[in-house]
Amino acid sequence: MVNSRRVLTAFVLALTIVNAAAFGYNFDYGEALDKSLLFFEAQRSGKLPATQRVKWRGDSGLTDGYQQKVNLVGGYYDAGDHVKFGLPMAYSVTMLSWSAIEYGRSMMDLNQMGHVLNAIKWGTDYFIKAHSEPNVLWGQVGDGDSDHYCWERAEDMTTPRTAYKLDTEHPGSDLAGETAAAMAAASLAFRPYNSSYSDLLLVHAKQLFWFADRFRGLFTDSIPCAKEFYTTSGYSDELLWAATWLYRATKDESYLKYVVDNAVNMGGTGWAVKEFSWDNKYAGVQILLSKVLMDGDGGAYTATLKQYQAKADYFACACHQKNNGYNAPMTPGGLLYLHEWNNLQYAASAAFLLAVYSDYLSAAKSVLTCPDANVQPHELLTFAQSQASNGQVFMQADYMLGKNPKSMSYMVGYGQNYPIHVHHRGASIASISTLHSVVGCVQGFDAWYHRPEANPNIVHGGLVGGPDKNDNFDDDRSNYEQTEPTLSGTAPLIGLFSRLHSIYSHSPARPSPKEGQNNPNLHPKAPAAKPYENHGAPVEFFHSITNSWTVGRIAYYRHKVTIKNKSEKPITDLKLAIENLSGSLWGLSPTQNKNIYELPQWVKVIKPGSECSFVYVQGGPQAKVSVQSYH
Repeated sequence: MVNSRRVLTAFVLALTIVNAAAFGYNFDYGEALDKSLLFFEAQRSGKLPATQRVKWRGDSGLTDGYQQKVNLVGGYYDAGDHVKFGLPMAYSVTMLSWSAIEYGRSMMDLNQMGHVLNAIKWGTDYFIKAHSEPNVLWGQVGDGDSDHYCWERAEDMTTPRTAYKLDTEHPGSDLAGETAAAMAAASLAFRPYNSSYSDLLLVHAKQLFWFADRFRGLFTDSIPCAKEFYTTSGYSDELLWAATWLYRATKDESYLKYVVDNAVNMGGTGWAVKEFSWDNKYAGVQILLSKVLMDGDGGAYTATLKQYQAKADYFACACHQKNNGYNAPMTPGGLLYLHEWNNLQYAASAAFLLAVYSDYLSAAKSVLTCPDANVQPHELLTFAQSQASNGQVFMQADYMLGKNPKSMSYMVGYGQNYPIHVHHRGASIASISTLHSVVGCVQGFDAWYHRPEANPNIVHGGLVGGPDKNDNFDDDRSNYEQTEPTLSGTAPLIGLFSRLHSIYSHSPARPSPKEGQNNPNLHPKAPAAKPYENHGAPVEFFHSITNSWTVGRIAYYRHKVTIKNKSEKPITDLKLAIENLSGSLWGLSPTQNKNIYELPQWVKVIKPGSECSFVYVQGGPQAKVSVQSYH
């Protein structure tokens, strides 16, 4: 069935680019990505680093875990409150890691890979502390009831910081399984940059999966105070999810066998869903396993993996509104609408997953077969960005950034019109750096929560809950269903914006000037591009270093080489010789001859005065580039 679904990858890419040009959208996805990453810095708990860019935040939660004699300092606050809920935090780290795995090249092009890895590591460092023993996982710090009784800055917290754990007597397969998935995915994200840290994460992932599978139960039965805020529908999907990520991280066939053997009884091939979220991972499992099948690695498990892909197709067709009436609900303005409370986080997760599945299908030269029509991969990706509704074109990503009936950007700090009464304690109270006196628990409600003025601090990159089913939105601080931002809402946007930038933009985004510049240790000032050329050749090369970082004692550099046609005639069939290349290269295709590369299929001609570029990453000196041949 897969073999019959053939398309030309280059043709798909060309059509996608044509669609973008035809629609004429001008959203800066690089800027949106930059702001999204700032949100994770705004949500940090613990001792803030010197490189902290969100300056209105300060140190907080420095005694978390002290009462239980365990160090639980760090991690992320969940939303507009100060509880560290383990489940949505772990899901968010999984999404960040998946984004880095799939779209690392685009992140490097934007000079954001360092910030993405820092965001992941802020979470995984905390999980390492929380996984204090093989069969113990501290799943939460603080409780929602007491925390919500107060309106105060994290730096002033007076509410109890009680820590809650899972163990063999108090299991939580959903929470432990998601944390295992996060650690496994993060191990993949860090593997090219820090292999020892990657190995450490994988050790924790394996132990957590064994704990989750061996001692089964819902985490809310062990941590009852979480039930009011994050009640899960079950833990079977998290067990499949963790096993799938462990298979991808290790290629250990026992994990693939696990998802196949448990496909029926855990619902992997039974549940046909229209939602992907912190609670429901089935669609994610089904799409990841579809990649295994399409990559030709199914082997003896092919029949079951085809059943998983059938359910992946159901999800994609339902979102794409081509599922014979069994479609995901949408607002009149074209937004996926799955839940009344904080709906945008579900739309964001769905859009990211559709973008990933589009790329998997495209790589396999396959199409999506829906009951109503066959859908090309580029159409699925376009849906993650756009959706036709009532004769008008609206976007899942672009809807969130302002192309919607309210002309409102639902990402705080992006565009000219965004929510200014965000339900967020730290953003709504003057920064501790300007208001040095303590803001008390009740005082915060009287002096700050009920004030009609805009928040004094902008929580850049926070995706608020968003509009209702009729595209209506009320920018009111007390309207927490619509105005509260969450980790799990913003996390999928990191990958989505990276993917869209790689298609619709050709220039890197600049860091947000309101929040300061990039970490100079991760992103030193690049030297000006210097031209060098082969005498007699019709092209010249401009070589620049656009990023650098250090792993251990080795400094790695991201090199960008721009090729410019300096002649008055078009150039075709350009082949380059690249010597002293020791790292990875993107933007050129290898030939059968050693060290000889050619331009990708979609770059047939370099017109007079035109440019194209490629990048490579390696330690040590730069590679030597020269012209081998051309026409």
